[in-house]
Amino acid sequence: MRGELPRERLAATVRSVKQKLAAEPKDIATRAASESALEGLVPAIPEMIGGSADLTGSNNTRTKGMKVLSAADYGGTFIHYGVREHGMAAAMNGMALHRGVIPYSGTFLVFSDYCRPAIRLAALMGERVIHVLTHDSIGLGEDGPTHQPVEHLAALRAIPNLLVLRPCDAVETIECWQIALERKDGPSVLALTRQNLPQLRAAFDERNRCAAGAYELLSAEGEAQVSLFASGSEVSIAAAARKLLAERGVAARVVSVPSFELFLAAPPAARAATVGTARVRIAIEAGVRQGWDAIIGSDGLFVGMSTFGASAPYKDLYRHFGLTPEKVAEAALSKLA
Repeated sequence: MRGELPRERLAATVRSVKQKLAAEPKDIATRAASESALEGLVPAIPEMIGGSADLTGSNNTRTKGMKVLSAADYGGTFIHYGVREHGMAAAMNGMALHRGVIPYSGTFLVFSDYCRPAIRLAALMGERVIHVLTHDSIGLGEDGPTHQPVEHLAALRAIPNLLVLRPCDAVETIECWQIALERKDGPSVLALTRQNLPQLRAAFDERNRCAAGAYELLSAEGEAQVSLFASGSEVSIAAAARKLLAERGVAARVVSVPSFELFLAAPPAARAATVGTARVRIAIEAGVRQGWDAIIGSDGLFVGMSTFGASAPYKDLYRHFGLTPEKVAEAALSKLA
């Protein structure tokens, strides 16, 4: 009832998942990585009560061993909320206020608009509620612009005391789950992809690197001329752009930014070290620029969205809107010229 986590079990679960990923890397969507993480987390933390607004098969919030909680059986740990995102988010607030459980649930990121009043209230009350928001960019593809979030990450980041976490691969996903579970004084959002992503964190590391909010994922070969900042699925684009720039004799580094809030709360010296001194700073995110200037500065370059999306396979969409390693490298070279 005090909300104290079984920290040793949680740490052991996180360690085990990361060790397995180091031994057998997985190029999977972060929504699938989240389901894999939950397979270990739910048994380790029995206070967790999961759920979904209709889209359970898409947001991967129900693990194999979770029994459904229903009017006929209150013994379950998973709730089918139906197509009622606001009601789901509000119900989770009530569960958190009651104490004794840690509620989490899933829907698409674009539908956070429906949850927003309840998410804002959880932030205002400082309650531990976890929102798994999948299909987190135009990368969801064929469902079209009505389902493609463009301004939603920026809108959620604007809510005080809401922690927005956008992992770039399976390793960052388990680290973000650990951060959300250990946070007792406010709600968290895990923004996760539909599309598969490469595992960029290959080596086992005991540390939770996402806890810094941002960190250097790939260093430059020599003194960095370009710093590439990205979150989620766009970190792999930054990594590929770094390789293209190296082929042109330009040293670039990649900084993964899973959480603005955690990074901006870090001491100034730590932030400055992470931002670095490269002449060119570029942020890459399949959303609007708003919020990124706090990291790259108003003179930094941004590769992202300024319009709504479209309906097509995600690779076609990324090419159409210029979210490619080639466009990032081109922008860097143009700025250096």
